[in-house]
Amino acid sequence: MAAVTSEDPDTAPTSPTAAPPARDAGRRPARPVVRQARPADVRHIYQLVQPFTETRVLIAKELISYFEAVQEFVVAELPEEPGRIVGCGALHVLWDDIAEVRTLAVDPRVQGRGVGHELLQTLIDRARALGLQRVFCLTFEVDFFTRHGFRRIAGTPVGTDVYAEMLHSHDDGVAEFLDLARAKPNTLGNSRMLLEL
Repeated sequence: MAAVTSEDPDTAPTSPTAAPPARDAGRRPARPVVRQARPADVRHIYQLVQPFTETRVLIAKELISYFEAVQEFVVAELPEEPGRIVGCGALHVLWDDIAEVRTLAVDPRVQGRGVGHELLQTLIDRARALGLQRVFCLTFEVDFFTRHGFRRIAGTPVGTDVYAEMLHSHDDGVAEFLDLARAKPNTLGNSRMLLEL
């Protein structure tokens, strides 16, 4: 699931009479830097995600799960604060033509700076580089994902043969993707969305 708020700076309302913050001297803040996550980042990712799991926006996972999936994650840092992780997201391949955006989270203190946009765009670019044709997400943030080309869907966007194969997965995220009864408590209120690449 994804935990990003509507933060695209290009669509944020502005006041024509409002003065820009002094530290920006009328300029937009520098874009966040997105990079591949490393094992040394995992505890920071875990801490960043915790508030979202406590409010059930994201699914709670054990720390070991983040270490096991670190290669799927990217993290974001602000140029003025190198080393401080302010966002994360993962791309999990589900099948030969589809992946899922998972655990997309942004520190609330920097929302509105384009961090979520940069993270999501990086994950979409990775999906393209892998030759995937579709990207799925399960989210409360419909407007954010819609601005990035996702559309709401019903059901599971795979055929019955692939669905049957995916039933063998022990991954809770796959259970959510398949909309299995055991995953229902984790997905209540979420929208299923898909991006065609």
